[in-house]
Amino acid sequence: METLLIALLSGLGFIVAYHTYGRWLGGKIFKLTAGHICPSQKLEDGVDYVPTSKGVVFGHHFASIAGTGPIVGPAIGIMWGWLPALLWVVLGSIFIGAVHDFGALVVSLRNNGQTVGDVAGRLLNKRVRLLFLFILFMALTIVLAIFGLVIAAVFRQYPAAIVPCMIQIPIAVIIGSWLHRKGVHLLVPSLIALAVMYLTVIYGDVGVLHTLNTTMAGWSSWTWVVLLLLYSYVASVLPVWSLLQPRDYINALQLISILGLLVIGLIVAAIAGGAPLADGTRPALELAAPMVNWNPAGAPLVFPFLFITIACGAISGFHCLVSSGTSSKQLKSEPDARFVGYGGMLTEGFLAVLVILACAAGLGLGLANADGAVLTGEAAWLTRYSVWSASLGPLVGAFVDGSSNFLKALGLPAGVAVAMMGVFVASFAGTTLDSACRLQRYVIQELAATVAPRTSGFDLFAWLRGKHGATILAVACAAFIAAAPPSGQEWSFANAGKGGLILWPLFGATNQLLGGLSFLVITFYLWRRGIAVWFVVLPMIFMLIIPMWAMIWQVFIGGADTPSWLSQGKWLLVGIAVATLVLEVWMIIEAIKLFPRAKGIIEANAVVPVRA
Repeated sequence: METLLIALLSGLGFIVAYHTYGRWLGGKIFKLTAGHICPSQKLEDGVDYVPTSKGVVFGHHFASIAGTGPIVGPAIGIMWGWLPALLWVVLGSIFIGAVHDFGALVVSLRNNGQTVGDVAGRLLNKRVRLLFLFILFMALTIVLAIFGLVIAAVFRQYPAAIVPCMIQIPIAVIIGSWLHRKGVHLLVPSLIALAVMYLTVIYGDVGVLHTLNTTMAGWSSWTWVVLLLLYSYVASVLPVWSLLQPRDYINALQLISILGLLVIGLIVAAIAGGAPLADGTRPALELAAPMVNWNPAGAPLVFPFLFITIACGAISGFHCLVSSGTSSKQLKSEPDARFVGYGGMLTEGFLAVLVILACAAGLGLGLANADGAVLTGEAAWLTRYSVWSASLGPLVGAFVDGSSNFLKALGLPAGVAVAMMGVFVASFAGTTLDSACRLQRYVIQELAATVAPRTSGFDLFAWLRGKHGATILAVACAAFIAAAPPSGQEWSFANAGKGGLILWPLFGATNQLLGGLSFLVITFYLWRRGIAVWFVVLPMIFMLIIPMWAMIWQVFIGGADTPSWLSQGKWLLVGIAVATLVLEVWMIIEAIKLFPRAKGIIEANAVVPVRA
């Protein structure tokens, strides 16, 4: 019952936080006003700026932020024990992550839907804006280069997920057109889309479809990366209502329904046990992972690395890009920002809690070893967690196997349960990929407008300020990095597509650093308006120090089992890390110099809210 109690108390805590702390932030701090005209209405263009109901925006926002991050991070982080991981997820989501996402969304809403990097130019100065945009460009390039590989790895492990994921695209286009052109209510399209999706999960690996899944699962990583980047290009330049919104909304429905099934399965497993084993007994649901393990074999220091390993489930800098890059351009009412920004992060926090419980307890309900014998309890858990590993495949597999055990406790066939969770993981990785491509397009356009303003004569950079040129550059940069083989390996079609793994070790610290810098922008927005900032300054300091500490440790110090990048001669990682640290310190110095002079002084060229 301990596992069930953790899930229920965590869910209750998130609900209470939304209706108390979230309400206070929206009403007393940000003063959300229904009478203000949002950017989606003021700048409506039918492509990026599209007034949309909060339910659909929530679906897009949540599906974009909840990629594999809240799955992989907690699945790795429980190596230090389920309790530290759980505390960081619950407290981090409520007091840091949700405040960050909500704040970035509101700041962007009040600044014509511009990204936090662009807004930084007015709130601080032009140098900070340029530095911020460069950091955003590097972080998004890593995401685009690696997530195609992540999806390919999931498809390779769970071939039954391929056809259902593919079918989501035409479903989304049909639903998007239906909603946009007919203006029908969401209920009927939602139910139809959800029913079709689950039918594809159940019957998407039967007969000829099984052959198709098996064939595509054998494709090289490079093939998948190229196809997924081409898809991302198309999704990025199409109007948001035609593919991005409906696909993300459908995936959000999928997530919410699966979260419900997992909770019900967890309840059944806690009361009656897991699915019957060969001897007819139902294994008891118990926490097989240790409560605390400060020194797992081969792992880096729990402090600071727990806080950059578990990112999306507690706080992720990537979320500021979604909040200020796409979601702020779609909301049609300011008060909806609390539901989307604060509520979206709390929902992701609850997902991360279920991931922790699936890996810490769900695995113990039964896992077949290499010999085919079914292990339970601690023996099952140790098959995946005997030594530290940051490898994506096995850790995604730990979550899929653990969570599918919850579904099997409900009586679902094993094949359907595993396929359902495989589709779940691959779908959310895909939504992160196409959202990241659109966000990178915005960043490139903003950089081009800063570095090379419009000219009256021949304009060499005009194509980068357009959506097609910026998106092509975004995809090309990601493809160039992905094409490289992993460190120390020869180039071949078998190795191509895995180049993102070279920069992947940078992502954790860079991502969390981005969160700290986003807090810096939110702080200046409030400070210039004479509004209290203590609740953002404390998380800001934490999120600036922790990633810096982790990056310095990785570059220069290291440990016995995890040598420093400098000692290993990983010069690309060292160079990018040092450059990032220099940019961070530069931005902090600029902020410290400006902070005393900025209190109560509205920035030049501030956007003034317009009432309807």
